[in-house]
Amino acid sequence: MSLLRADARHLPLRDGCVQCVVTSPPYWGLRDYGTAGQIGLEPTPDAYVAEMVSVFREVRRVLRDDGVLFLNIGDSYNAYNGGAGPSSSLSRGAQTRERPQLPTGYRLKYKGLKPKDLVGIPWRVAFALQHDGWYLRSDIIWHKPNPMPESVTDRPTKAHEYVFLLTKGERYAYDAKAISEPSVIGAGAVRNITPRNKGADASRMDGDRFGVVNDGTRNIRTVWTIATQPYSGAHFATMPEALAERCILAGSKPGDLVLDPFGGSGTTARVAISLGRRAVSTDLNPAYLSLARERTHVTYGLPLEFEVPA
Repeated sequence: MSLLRADARHLPLRDGCVQCVVTSPPYWGLRDYGTAGQIGLEPTPDAYVAEMVSVFREVRRVLRDDGVLFLNIGDSYNAYNGGAGPSSSLSRGAQTRERPQLPTGYRLKYKGLKPKDLVGIPWRVAFALQHDGWYLRSDIIWHKPNPMPESVTDRPTKAHEYVFLLTKGERYAYDAKAISEPSVIGAGAVRNITPRNKGADASRMDGDRFGVVNDGTRNIRTVWTIATQPYSGAHFATMPEALAERCILAGSKPGDLVLDPFGGSGTTARVAISLGRRAVSTDLNPAYLSLARERTHVTYGLPLEFEVPA
């Protein structure tokens, strides 16, 4: 495992060394992590999207030709900056009732949108990456059964985020069986359905071929119900290990190198190591690198490296 202090826009890794990337970058306009050069406090959505394109252009450089990227990214509303101050003891101070000191000041995040508008950051980023050369293969809904409470009465409470599956090429490594889910048919059942017209496709048969004995599983669907898993020592919320595990299992095999360019407290790296993969975790903030080192060592007792992996 390698923990590196690095800017995600300039990764100290050689070309084509990574098989799978699982990451969740800072969301736009939500938190100040107190680190020079951080991403997320750009004055406009377009500026944030441009930074994301720069980051993932660099990620594409270090990714193998058959590699995959799982990108978790959330949205926000064009509201006042009341909740966007420093978010943890590792940043410049705990959240207080005082108005946060952000570049935009205490006012609407972006004057180009109406107050209360949903910004649409995930799809802005996804389309920009697609335009920059990535293959946009799937939009996965991460459904949170325990979402953050919201004191709103004029819209539904948000209980999901997006995980985009993006690839460097048309053909790529993806292990559907590793993350298959229980079939509604049940193990041992035999499909014996004749479509009414020749245009019917196999997707209506839960992924089975006609007359093939079902093994009790089916191809995973695009809605993943996974509870959030907060970690008090780091961000106000971190990627759940169950979410990282699903992505790593689908996008790599034992021995492959898994990268998280926004490593934070090291969740992706910890899960990758536990699954027999190699891992690289980078972050701008040295405090998070220390935290990731401590968490991984305590949990797995594994040796850590700080040099660039071969």
